[in-house]
Amino acid sequence: MALINRWVNEGLRWRVFDAKGEVLGRLASRISVVLQGKDKPTYSPNRDDGDVCIVVNARHIGLTGNKLTDKVYYWHTGYIGHLKERTVKEQMARKPEDVIRKAVLRMLPRNKLTDDRARKLRIFPDEAHTFGDKPLETYVMPPRKVRELRPRERRAALRAQGKPAKK
Repeated sequence: MALINRWVNEGLRWRVFDAKGEVLGRLASRISVVLQGKDKPTYSPNRDDGDVCIVVNARHIGLTGNKLTDKVYYWHTGYIGHLKERTVKEQMARKPEDVIRKAVLRMLPRNKLTDDRARKLRIFPDEAHTFGDKPLETYVMPPRKVRELRPRERRAALRAQGKPAKK
């Protein structure tokens, strides 16, 4: 909390991201854009003009495919033979904030501004957070335009007729 006081508060917004039901990569890419300040017309790559991002409901983030069991985080302790690993499912049970933090920080450019941008990312596992006294803005994720390549009814009709599906 003490590090927040040294930021330049002029033009700084407090954005709240709700992670409930969101896909991890899509949410992380939106957060990284806001942390860098790329959503502002005054963006400059050599200045830290990003906003403070508060992520709530980190426990309820979604992953696509089999990433919950197949994606593995590795780290080395420094001792011989001590390569540790943990799946996303195990990490979500231990500390779900770290899953979002790793995804966002790995999308940021690695330069002198990375540490300051990382300090502006605050993640909470549930709905409650400690920034109730700040002027918060809820970030609305843009709707996903997902369209099935071949709707299910049409596929069922093609199977019933016995025609091969076109690719």
